[in-house]
Amino acid sequence: VSLEAGIFQLFRTEQFCSVPAAGLSMQQLLPTAETAPFPESHDPETCSPQAYLESYIFPVLLPGLAELLHRAEEEKCFEKTRTKFIASDFLTEWLYNKNPKRKDEPFTELFSIPFVKDWLKDHPRPPIPLSYLLSEEEASIIIQSFWRGYRVRCDSEIQELRQWQKQLREEKNIAETVKEFWAKQEAR
Repeated sequence: VSLEAGIFQLFRTEQFCSVPAAGLSMQQLLPTAETAPFPESHDPETCSPQAYLESYIFPVLLPGLAELLHRAEEEKCFEKTRTKFIASDFLTEWLYNKNPKRKDEPFTELFSIPFVKDWLKDHPRPPIPLSYLLSEEEASIIIQSFWRGYRVRCDSEIQELRQWQKQLREEKNIAETVKEFWAKQEAR
């Protein structure tokens, strides 16, 4: 199932969008938090849970989820098992910045949001593994360089050279010789 078909299966788009015209992209079809029409207004204090969800939650949350799916597709989350993309972080940042109460305020990054800062003070995150941060190209370069180095170190001539260097270090105390050399250079 394509991403667009999956999104349309998640919710009835006729509630939130007009009938799709031919040739429109997915971005043009999906509502945004600013343009999503609120169905009939209900009193949030007295309406049923279903009416509350349909009137106040879904018109804001569903466009955020649609944007989340697009970003996940850009980050290749559907192709890889491990990525640096954290869906809950993206959705938190998106909902915070699309909040109608913050209409004229500038974009705020996730770690600059006040309640996120407070949460992270008490619950610090572990560092993100390097494998998440590297692109496929960078990771392949590291793997290939390690493999080439390993293959070279397995060569018998290189093994002999490494043994000779080890003996030289042990016999001549190279570290001490280098210290003496630099002490003489600095004394000049």
